[in-house]
Amino acid sequence: MPRGGLAIKYLFQASLFIYDMDSCHRLADETMPAISLRHIEIFHAVMTTGNLTEAAALLNTSQPTVSRELARCEKLLDLQLFERLRGRLYPTVQGLRLFEEVQRSYYGLDRIISAAEGIRQFEQAQLSIACLPVFSQSLLPAVCKPFLDRYPDVSFNIVPQESPLLEEWLSAQRHDLGLTENTQTPAGTERQTLLTLNEVCVLPAGHPLAAKQRLTPQDFSGLNYISLSATDSYRQLLDTLFMEQQVTRRLVMETHSAASVCSMVREGAGVSIVNPLTALDYCDNGLVLREFSVAVPFTVSLIRPLHRPASALVTTFIEHCHQQAQRFAGLLEAALMR
Repeated sequence: MPRGGLAIKYLFQASLFIYDMDSCHRLADETMPAISLRHIEIFHAVMTTGNLTEAAALLNTSQPTVSRELARCEKLLDLQLFERLRGRLYPTVQGLRLFEEVQRSYYGLDRIISAAEGIRQFEQAQLSIACLPVFSQSLLPAVCKPFLDRYPDVSFNIVPQESPLLEEWLSAQRHDLGLTENTQTPAGTERQTLLTLNEVCVLPAGHPLAAKQRLTPQDFSGLNYISLSATDSYRQLLDTLFMEQQVTRRLVMETHSAASVCSMVREGAGVSIVNPLTALDYCDNGLVLREFSVAVPFTVSLIRPLHRPASALVTTFIEHCHQQAQRFAGLLEAALMR
């Protein structure tokens, strides 16, 4: 190479070349190892399986081929990667150190493959979600919209259903995911707590109680009160609470829907205590939210059937649900202070 010339070395699969930037001569260099990807695959397979026979099966080749290429790899690297004792291979310190580096490369490759699989699964994919009707109105719209913005090729099939049929469907593996108020895990599923917030008091705009930031059971004495149906578990809990506090409300109306309760309250038909998600939907539309002095936890459970095929789409959507759920606590706190 001419004096002062700049040389850059490129390592290719089968050979190493030196390009002289001044003279552009290609010169063979036999001083550096010419390691191919196949050599690395063979080394990785032997290390992970522990013997030549299983490594050959993993790579869909013969044992003599694996043995020959492994020996060639050691020669090219000028490293003793294994000790050979009584027909068995034992990794040396050099071999273990090299394997650590190879593992890092394979981990990066696995991430690429996983990402590609996720992209393929998200194309024209549909996510089936069974949920209580309240969540199809007050939770899923807020969660699905940003998810669709990010993954426009995904579609949703939202199926509202009441308990206990909802839990039966999830146990039967009929849907990818479920959203319930139940803190019990249905058979054949796994449950995660997505969100826990307290029930809130709802008042029509301009109501005298809106001047208070926190309402007690006694504040409801003698007021027109709109309830959920008598079979609703939260209705039963609140009825018991008011009875224990010896507070008598005027039960002027009952309905199966928390959204209906909020609509009636907004029109001035009465006051109520409802789940915070539905209340948030109405807080910018003529409804005032206030904290209740007695904590009545409202829990949203995310149910995943155990025997449906694994899906990167489902896993990603669950992560998205948890991210979005964190927003609701902040929104509720702000609404209660208005």
